[in-house]
Amino acid sequence: METYFFAAPLAWSAVVSFIFEMTLGAPTRIKPAALRRGDRVGVVAPASNIKRAELDAGCVALQRAGYEPFYFDSVLDQDLYFAGSAERRAREMEAMFAREDVRAIVCARGGYGANYLLPALDLGKVKAHPKVFIGYSDVTTLLTYFLDHAGLVTFHGPMAAKDWAHGDGVEMASWLSALEGSAEWDVNLGPAAKGLADGQARGELYGGCLSMLVASLGTPYEIHTEGTVLFLEDIAVKPYQVDRMLMQLKLAGKFKGVRGILFGEMTDCFQTANQGYTLEEVIMRVVADLSVPVAFGVRSGHVVNANRTLPLGVQAELSVVGGAVSLKILESAVSP
Repeated sequence: METYFFAAPLAWSAVVSFIFEMTLGAPTRIKPAALRRGDRVGVVAPASNIKRAELDAGCVALQRAGYEPFYFDSVLDQDLYFAGSAERRAREMEAMFAREDVRAIVCARGGYGANYLLPALDLGKVKAHPKVFIGYSDVTTLLTYFLDHAGLVTFHGPMAAKDWAHGDGVEMASWLSALEGSAEWDVNLGPAAKGLADGQARGELYGGCLSMLVASLGTPYEIHTEGTVLFLEDIAVKPYQVDRMLMQLKLAGKFKGVRGILFGEMTDCFQTANQGYTLEEVIMRVVADLSVPVAFGVRSGHVVNANRTLPLGVQAELSVVGGAVSLKILESAVSP
């Protein structure tokens, strides 16, 4: 059974196309079609179960922003702590990619469970119908999978039953620049962004939730980080746990060839309120010898408000000079 949230008749017939952009030494990337006001946005729950009230609030906000939210009734299913069975979640994802009337896919929330979808999804359906796919947290697993194995540019940003469900949850400037197709734009990184190591780097923007990236190691879905400006963020992990995960990436060779590193806001990542060290000190103990620019406090993913949208799989430039940090996206993340 399907649910159309405030559905209105479409005035257009959706035509999905994708372009291949090849640069010397860089992988082929598929850019999804740009999202426009009035487009239908599919909401999916690939991981943990969601609450009706939060889903409704997020859909109202998406509608106010000019989009037409759409979801299947099964999105509210529950199986233990999952949004229904892995089979349900995989088929929901495939159906959203295949539907011509759905122009973008926004995850409802993260939580846990997206890893169950990796062997269950038909990646051919994703490649055949490329479209905007956005989320964060546990959804990092799918963001990097679609990028690494299907070549699809993906988006680390606001989710329907989380950020969209709160009045100050979404930073619209980056959402519009990323999804509507600005050719070159500066990301407003947020008031907490600061430099930890100076330098300038260009590379493919890549990454997501640190815990999920580390969880990929040793699997067929292991992350590909060489040549990237690497974005790492998480929530409620203690400094020693951040240290351990960074060391695991380092020992696994995942910092080899990384050109710059951006850390997120790292909300609630402390041992005690009066600990005698900072998380920044912990981070630099691990990554200082990489001799790449390092920034901290970028507001994307698990943040207190104003979640920024970061396109993954496009060229970006990171500049760190003293405490000043800038991140410029150097190409459009979507096709016209």
